[in-house]
Amino acid sequence: MRSILLTGCSSGIGYDAARTLKSRGWRVFATCRQQGDCDRLIAEGFESFPLDYASEDSIAAAVEETLSRTGGTLDALFNNGAFACPGAVEDLPRGALREIFETNLFGWHDLTCRLIPTFRAQGHGRIIQCSSVLGLVGAKWRGAYVATKHALEGLTDVMRLEMEGTGIDLILIEPGPVATRIRANAIPHFEKWIDWENSARRDDYAALLDRLYKPQAKKDRWELPPSAVTAKLIHALDAPRPRARYYVTVPTHVAGFLRRLLPTRLLDRAIAKG
Repeated sequence: MRSILLTGCSSGIGYDAARTLKSRGWRVFATCRQQGDCDRLIAEGFESFPLDYASEDSIAAAVEETLSRTGGTLDALFNNGAFACPGAVEDLPRGALREIFETNLFGWHDLTCRLIPTFRAQGHGRIIQCSSVLGLVGAKWRGAYVATKHALEGLTDVMRLEMEGTGIDLILIEPGPVATRIRANAIPHFEKWIDWENSARRDDYAALLDRLYKPQAKKDRWELPPSAVTAKLIHALDAPRPRARYYVTVPTHVAGFLRRLLPTRLLDRAIAKG
């Protein structure tokens, strides 16, 4: 039985991945930030315990718990848990960037590095990072999230080069619009950090507030379910030689193509038009 540690399993991509891999015979360690979500997963038959990317102690405890249960082995890691803090870049205070990088990048890096010695000792391991179309291109009002995903892309690319010949594979999955709770989960971070009423962009915030607080009247035309990400994850886990990147949605394929094809100013115009 192969084993995998997954993060961000309370809902969305992580939850779907945990359920699907368990059904396919994997031993799944489905972690969540909150103990209450772990308790719900345990009631569903999962092995679950807390892992909070913002806490070094939590990461260390989760790694120790995982390896104690497996006898010191692990086949794969799926870094997935993340959040967004929407707002104009000029309105992002230092604390907002520090907080989002702690979870979306530093915690991922910490967890990954704590497991690399295990992968090295056994001669194999797959580290799969759930990035985003926003790791390929930028988008207005999403600067904090974009910054973390661009940093993740660069760090993963370098680690992939450095791990050549070790048996450890570094893989990026690039979703686009996927049906998750990321928009709803962004609201507390927006309210905590963005003083939009005193912003020079105050009038421009109307569209962002509308997207954040109003229920979606209809599904995004390109939106896919979390299972679309899980399908790419399965390929990344099972392929003898996995790809370095897996694009998931149509917008991701288009963004990847246009980034290679267009000069920056033309790419800016294309992104602005949606």
